[in-house]
Amino acid sequence: MFLLYIDPGTGSMLFSVFIGLAAASYFLFRTLQIKLKALILGRNKTSKKYKNYVIYNEADHYWPVFKPILDEFENRKMEVSYLTSSETDPVFQKNYTFVQPEFIGKGNKAFATLNFLEADVCLMTTPGLEVYQLKRSKLCKHYSHILHDTGDATCYRLFGIDWYDSILLSGEYQKKDIRRLEQIRAIKEKELFVVGSTYLDDYNNKIKELPKEDKHIFTVLVSPSWGQGSLLAALGEKLLENLNNPEWRVIVRPHPQSKKSEAEMLKTLEEKFNHYIWDYKSENIDSLSKADIMISDFSGIIFDYAFLFNKPVLYHSTAFIKEMYDAGDIESEPWKFDAIKKLGIALSEQDIPRINDIIQSAVSDTVLAAERQNAKDTAWQNRGESGKAVVDTLINIRGKHL
Repeated sequence: MFLLYIDPGTGSMLFSVFIGLAAASYFLFRTLQIKLKALILGRNKTSKKYKNYVIYNEADHYWPVFKPILDEFENRKMEVSYLTSSETDPVFQKNYTFVQPEFIGKGNKAFATLNFLEADVCLMTTPGLEVYQLKRSKLCKHYSHILHDTGDATCYRLFGIDWYDSILLSGEYQKKDIRRLEQIRAIKEKELFVVGSTYLDDYNNKIKELPKEDKHIFTVLVSPSWGQGSLLAALGEKLLENLNNPEWRVIVRPHPQSKKSEAEMLKTLEEKFNHYIWDYKSENIDSLSKADIMISDFSGIIFDYAFLFNKPVLYHSTAFIKEMYDAGDIESEPWKFDAIKKLGIALSEQDIPRINDIIQSAVSDTVLAAERQNAKDTAWQNRGESGKAVVDTLINIRGKHL
């Protein structure tokens, strides 16, 4: 009896080949079908599958990005198809009339649906379109990417946004590096729109409704990015060992991707430091609101915390490995690293043994508050109006590309 083994990389490649062949056959048939019906019926959109607007959400923690957009579609009584890869997506608890939610599975199952999408405009946070299994459908006219943090648009893994038609930005500053990347790679220019930050608008509203703690305990929040060079990967054990003030509450909130890609590391740390609070909730607002200071690295959550709560940040100063990201192809340093240097306090490995003293000094420092406000004004434009701005933009895009 022979047993056949296909390694994950080969399996992924074979799936991509299969999807490519299936898509080519499908689109050839659908194109002929649509053209024939259009000729007979005198209209272009003859398929019930065809949607004006589609939004795809890959995981629960991106819900705050999309909620203000969906609310605006609902307020305008405009239909939008909302596809999600989470069975627990909060959309299913909403009583929307014009938002049409649908669970399409995870991973390859979701990609199989998305790769055959029929729509005018598709909006998503997912990077890597046309890079791995997520392909452009020939029956979707326009792909738009919305940023899920207020950091640089070039801090995705390589080729993260290259094949989108448009990018929805949180601040004007993000345009420069996108244009430089397009120039260097000789790729088509994307349409760039500054709409603001939908999830920060959503969080800002939620903050007003958060219950006050009866007795607040001084709280340190460790909330890094993930991957090689990130805070937990580089200094996790040493840092957590030195956060040993018995009067403090320590919350560790790993990046959502870390739970998938660095599960063994997290398991080891969590078992050793089980007296700390480990937060894996989809939304970070609860931990952010409790924290008196944040320790992070190059994660965009630094800006969430600084912008929403105007409190001090310590950052691991040697973490980011630029070559792994789109920013590696650009000569200048990403904006967010210059901003972090101004609004935060650098933390090196040599500083870890005296981390408690550094924290106590940082919380009494009022000089950095002005820098936090400057960064906020740069990276979070159109505050409070982002949901409306996104829907206006999608309507304009559809109008131009019909």
